[in-house]
Amino acid sequence: MKVLITENLRIDLERERWECRACSGDLIGARDNYKRGLLVYNRDPREIHKPLLDPQKYAITYAPNPDWCRILEYYCPHCGTMIETEYLPPGHPPVHDIELDIDALRLQWQGREEVREPTMLREPPRPHVHGPGVAHLEPIRGLPGARP
Repeated sequence: MKVLITENLRIDLERERWECRACSGDLIGARDNYKRGLLVYNRDPREIHKPLLDPQKYAITYAPNPDWCRILEYYCPHCGTMIETEYLPPGHPPVHDIELDIDALRLQWQGREEVREPTMLREPPRPHVHGPGVAHLEPIRGLPGARP
């Protein structure tokens, strides 16, 4: 049985493994920190948080100092989906933020029906009118197959 844990993670209780919800890729044992099974990108905080004040004029620009802060981005090694992001001081190990009692979870879900992944419903195309009496259907922007 697979149990949904976060927006991007689930646990396969039979195999006791963390899985990516986007691609069903196997990550690492469920009794371990899931972050150990992911790719990590150590991002410079200045890439995300630009200075609010001109650094040529002001000593304090309200942008994070990379000597005091780092941003770790965790990605699925199979499909590249971003699983987690955390802000940490340099040298701090990745936070072990989810630790589950797998045996208790298995007992809790015993006899229950598995929760299936939700399906994304596509909206039907909306009519688009060009002028009096002239209409055609246009795909909604952002959906697969839609024109830019």
